[in-house]
Amino acid sequence: MMEAAEKLFCAAFIFSQHTNDDSFKLLDDEIAAAALASPGFAGKENWFSRDGTRINASYYWRSMEELQVFSRHPVHREAKRRYKEWYDGFHIVISEIVRSYGDGAFEHVTPNARARPPKP
Repeated sequence: MMEAAEKLFCAAFIFSQHTNDDSFKLLDDEIAAAALASPGFAGKENWFSRDGTRINASYYWRSMEELQVFSRHPVHREAKRRYKEWYDGFHIVISEIVRSYGDGAFEHVTPNARARPPKP
């Protein structure tokens, strides 16, 4: 289990997109900037399905409260209001990260529970 100080929450926004126009790109950039400027924001990553029909934008937060504050940000609320302009559908998964690990070959926003301290 991760230490309390390392607790993270993830908001995964999974969607199918039918339009990727300039208005979408502008709003998407504004959302990313708002997240980056928000207290508790820990990082973001995007994943695409093999066939390219679905995108997963995962945002990581240091507390559920900070994630909820961001969900009420005016730019985020605008995106929620206008989603049908760009998306065929969406699904959101909110989760608490209870463990994260890897071989250490690359960095990730979540802490590596198997990381070994550097040798002296």
